[in-house]
Amino acid sequence: MIRLKTEAERPDRAELIARIPAFVAEVKKGAVEREINRELPFEAFHLFRELGLGALRVPVSLGGPGGTVSDYIELIAAIGSADSNVAHALRSHFNYVENTILSGPDARDSGAIDHILAGRLFGGAHTEQNTARPGEVTTTIVRDGESYRLNGRKWYATGTAFSDFASFSALDEEGQIVRALLPVDRAGIRILDDWDGMGQRLTASGGVLLENVEVFSHEFAHRGLDGQVGRHCSTLRQLHLAASAAGSVRNVLADGLDYVRNQARSAAHSAAETANQDPFVQQVVGEIAANSFAIDAVVAAAAAALDRTVAAFGAGNSSAIEESLLESSMATARTQLLLGQLGPRSAERLFELGGGSATARHRNLDRHWRNIRTVLSHNPLNHKARVVGDYLLNGTTTHLLEGRVF
Repeated sequence: MIRLKTEAERPDRAELIARIPAFVAEVKKGAVEREINRELPFEAFHLFRELGLGALRVPVSLGGPGGTVSDYIELIAAIGSADSNVAHALRSHFNYVENTILSGPDARDSGAIDHILAGRLFGGAHTEQNTARPGEVTTTIVRDGESYRLNGRKWYATGTAFSDFASFSALDEEGQIVRALLPVDRAGIRILDDWDGMGQRLTASGGVLLENVEVFSHEFAHRGLDGQVGRHCSTLRQLHLAASAAGSVRNVLADGLDYVRNQARSAAHSAAETANQDPFVQQVVGEIAANSFAIDAVVAAAAAALDRTVAAFGAGNSSAIEESLLESSMATARTQLLLGQLGPRSAERLFELGGGSATARHRNLDRHWRNIRTVLSHNPLNHKARVVGDYLLNGTTTHLLEGRVF
């Protein structure tokens, strides 16, 4: 049973944003050890629900706090500065929320707004392994009396282990792809937590086994994943990844400062008595700080571009929507390209702050490079660069408008 808070109980935008620093501080506690011991951060998501942060983007007109895309993206970067796994694992949830609030009432899943305002979290998995091409679906759904049965195996189920509902795609009996939104505790849904990537190890990004799962008619998704709203959400999903990695770079700087101040010794050949007085150490810290500043700036600029798209949706001007969709797509692609250059370099330069002690396993400083590189591997950066160049040189918009990679 959903317990909806009254209007008086719901936090407004300012109150919700004010809760973020304390939440980030809680997430940071034990983050290094969790990653070493591979302990999924369930407590972080329990607290996230309690604080109501998942409803940040719901507009005031729908009973929410009315947070902007910029508010949400800064939330993800802030969480990423404590634990990029938690930040990344919220991607499906905020994608679901964004699509829901920008879609008309007839295109929303049953009870979606109420679920979001009640603190429910959303995950899902649509990708499958061992298909000829990405996006192909072999999972099936067939009628069984008054309901349906879902069978298959999904992959890249990022965040689903921490969610209340999850969306799954399947082929119906006519061979058409349909989607169903189901409670994750439904009999037959088994989250495998078998993600074996070198980074983002605690996002539960592995498989979901669907064994004869019952699906009711009202659980088929009504949300449109194509069209202008779908393209906006595709860009938003990409910026979410960039914000998570931007948080990791903030974490690189914080860990570097802590290491120099509390552990590092000056090198044997250094003229400085202490590491914090070594000019080469100071130079590396300055470089990492500048990289983090630049990444944060472009992430914020891309978020502002997405806010302009949301405003265009609100005005109902189709040509303005098209223009802003292209602008935000380009901004996000260029953001990811800059992140691809400065993010991994910052994580690598971190080890120039000290000697062998910087590689100590208990410090787990290598997690930053692994996490950033794993996020950047979601889509080929070479392709992004080529598409951006082709647009600037020739005005080609083919991939910028497809709403998938960009």
